[in-house]
Amino acid sequence: MRAFAEEMDALAPPALAEEFDTGKIGLVVEGRPEIDNVCCALDATPAVVRQAVASGADMLVIHHTPIWTPLTALTGHTATLMREILSGELNVYVMHTNFDHAAGGVNDALSERLGLSDCEPMSLGAVGTCTLPLHEISQRLGGNLRIWGNLSSCRRLAVVAGSGFDPVYLAEAHRLGADAFLSAEMKHSVARTAPLPCIESTHYALEAPAMKRLAVQRGWQYIDDPPLLSVCP
Repeated sequence: MRAFAEEMDALAPPALAEEFDTGKIGLVVEGRPEIDNVCCALDATPAVVRQAVASGADMLVIHHTPIWTPLTALTGHTATLMREILSGELNVYVMHTNFDHAAGGVNDALSERLGLSDCEPMSLGAVGTCTLPLHEISQRLGGNLRIWGNLSSCRRLAVVAGSGFDPVYLAEAHRLGADAFLSAEMKHSVARTAPLPCIESTHYALEAPAMKRLAVQRGWQYIDDPPLLSVCP
């Protein structure tokens, strides 16, 4: 276990994590001591945990912790999920905002997925040259894009994986010459004051590529479990 943790810490140093992630990254559930079979996913959903246990996994590496707040009682969904994890002796290891900020991490994987070049880093995310038309961007992200503002070009595209429509990041991208800003979970108030057009995808679509790439690089099994989403025309 120590060797595995050291390897993950080198990949996504804990010091890079945001303050709100204190106590929420690294090994968050302890299972069996030997690590031979590793699965990887974005979230520790019940379906992901069941598939990991069924595959004989010793370790599940995820991006989002299943325990966001301190617990004083184990009930409901959390109790059900923990029961399955613990009965399967499954270790759960989280790389969240440390992986967002890490070189080769979540935002670099998203930039790679969209073929961005000449990338300039932001405080979170990056601005790069995008040669893809909007419909190809949509296809690579699984569709269901929403456009906020008058989008005439996305040649210089800012990307922040996950929930990144923050006025600070939008202003930074605008200063760096971005034509458009891609992220997830837009708020009405932010959209009304955004200094550049925004392309809204889903949280899962923007962050899953990093976990898929990590699984391929490490020879792990990736478990895909996107949220159910449909669009009513």
